[in-house]
Amino acid sequence: MSDSIIQKVADEFRALSEPQGNARPPAGPAPAAAEPVGNGAVHGEPFVSPHPYATVLHDRRLAAEAQGLARRDTLLYLNGVTKSFDGFKAINNLSLVIQKGEMRAIIGPNGAGKTTMMDIITGKTRPDKGEVFFAGDVDLTHHDEAAIASMGIGRKFQKPTVFESHTVEDNIRLSLAGPRSVLGALVHRKDRAERDRIETILETTRLTARRKTYAANLSHGQKQWLEIGMLLAQDPELLLVDEPVAGMTDAETEETARLLREIAQHHSVVVVEHDMHFVRALGVKVTCLHEGSVLSEGTLDKVSNDPKVIEVYLGR
Repeated sequence: MSDSIIQKVADEFRALSEPQGNARPPAGPAPAAAEPVGNGAVHGEPFVSPHPYATVLHDRRLAAEAQGLARRDTLLYLNGVTKSFDGFKAINNLSLVIQKGEMRAIIGPNGAGKTTMMDIITGKTRPDKGEVFFAGDVDLTHHDEAAIASMGIGRKFQKPTVFESHTVEDNIRLSLAGPRSVLGALVHRKDRAERDRIETILETTRLTARRKTYAANLSHGQKQWLEIGMLLAQDPELLLVDEPVAGMTDAETEETARLLREIAQHHSVVVVEHDMHFVRALGVKVTCLHEGSVLSEGTLDKVSNDPKVIEVYLGR
């Protein structure tokens, strides 16, 4: 084939390959670029780093962010909490969530971990591992008892501890929130706000008529109410109440259920109790602990009919 023919074929091919004059490729939507999602990830595709460990760290960060969002709106958040004493696990991978404004009843056999759980929440005991958060982002494992109490967590023990040589009113005044010495609390001039606060607490705890009575002369049930009133004086956001009706008469038990329901309208409350009639009167969600972890959770009917709960607790 002559050189002229070869050149002619090449020229025709070049002419077909190039746009003619001002011609442009046909208009149309440009292909959409993949939308990145944080650190180079793309919607619908997992993030994969050239370095495998970077991918692991990325996944851990996302998991931590999701967990932080999950606890942000909670008041009390326990996750995977464990505490051992001389090899015995008093708390074993315990997870528990209390919402703001919630009252929860905690039941379970002796040795289930109820007291240790409250010790951990209040800073009396440090967990071996696990998370304990208050109000979303306050890590309680980094604070002592005094600091935790000042944050708004109040605890009432089973045995009432009141100032028996003082009147009911003075007991409440001594407990009012704020930096003040015992002598200063008793002799300072009361303002209107403080008087109103004391009156409200006396009314809530059914002790208005006994305000001038020495605490030593109260019945056992009234002493329990007084100690609850002393907690309210500190204006806690969360009250931990340990067996409040132990040793009470039937009438006092019924009145205590009404009292705690009233308190729960303005505070979150966790009640540890063995009296199932009292727990039913509270009408709240129930958590049953066994061997340091949650055995069952839900309404009292659901929990009390759970075969596992019947076997280890209610059936005894």
